[in-house]
Amino acid sequence: MDMQPQPPNPTHKRMKREKQTIAYMIDLYCKAHHNTHGTLCPECKEFKTYALLRLDKCPFQEKKSTCGKCTIHCYRFDMKQKAKVIMRYAGPRMMLHHPNLALHHVWDGYRKPPKLTKKTL
Repeated sequence: MDMQPQPPNPTHKRMKREKQTIAYMIDLYCKAHHNTHGTLCPECKEFKTYALLRLDKCPFQEKKSTCGKCTIHCYRFDMKQKAKVIMRYAGPRMMLHHPNLALHHVWDGYRKPPKLTKKTL
């Protein structure tokens, strides 16, 4: 089923939860790998800003699946690699630190990724 992109709605509860999830994952990763406590290192801060910007500009908004299953790959290659490293580390640990967000993320992963029509690309 082809979908028209939604106008960005960063205030939708689904998008707020996505942002919160990626932010917590980055925080967990940075704390463990860069020995930061309460603040992020410059590298992780840059990635967090980038990831949140990508979510703000997501054409699917609240209809989206997880970014890993998306049909549009909007992350730069280097940032996509960084996201994989962070999520491989923080994903399993989210069940201990933020189980509600972790379960929502798993559930969202079962959503079928929407597709854009050629007209909208």
